[in-house]
Amino acid sequence: MARIFDLHIHTTKGSSDSSLSPEDLILEAEGLGLRGLCLTEHSGPWDRHEFKRFADQHSVVLIRAAEVETDMGHMLAFGVDRYQSGFHKAETLSKAVRAMGGFVVSAHPFRAVLSQSVRARALLYQGEGDVIPQTPEDAMGHPVFKLADAVEVANGGTADDENAFAMNVANLLGMPVTGGSDAHSIHGIGKFVTAFRDEIANEAEFLAALHAGAFYPAVGLRSGRLRPYTLTDKPD
Repeated sequence: MARIFDLHIHTTKGSSDSSLSPEDLILEAEGLGLRGLCLTEHSGPWDRHEFKRFADQHSVVLIRAAEVETDMGHMLAFGVDRYQSGFHKAETLSKAVRAMGGFVVSAHPFRAVLSQSVRARALLYQGEGDVIPQTPEDAMGHPVFKLADAVEVANGGTADDENAFAMNVANLLGMPVTGGSDAHSIHGIGKFVTAFRDEIANEAEFLAALHAGAFYPAVGLRSGRLRPYTLTDKPD
């Protein structure tokens, strides 16, 4: 069973931009003492039966999930069985996942928002007339936060100041917050994680813990100094 999960990982099985094989993921996670992994593949969740065969070979708790590119940025979808038509619309995705008893997280929402040179890639602000927010107060009214159940505020592929910006927005909104490495290789697995209050042995317990809000983002696993992620924290 596990209490510490990396909530955001991509493997070669379902993410074309990843060099991380599922087998190497397991080996690296075990070396770090990481007992819970969420495979948030870009192409959608693994086939359920194939995933069960793989998961049954390992003691690490594995969770099927997906990272979906929507009209309101990337969203982590937990509790879905497969990608469905219309999921590129954040509202459609949110309604479908919630109807299934799943859980939706706004992933790295402010990546590229604070960087002048790459603002064209700020996924939350691609619509005509969208204005890049200058403060967390400016950003908190974005409609994605009514469609998500939590906000990823500690993302291993996002700049520290943009993670902190997300944390400030989530705090203003009073929303739950998560952490994940967004690893696409063995480097960085567990850079950020999500710590749960109770041990988790399967997907049902995982979803129940998400809905209960019994979790927080954490940092320091790789250095052996696990602690809650704060606004002033940087990964070890």
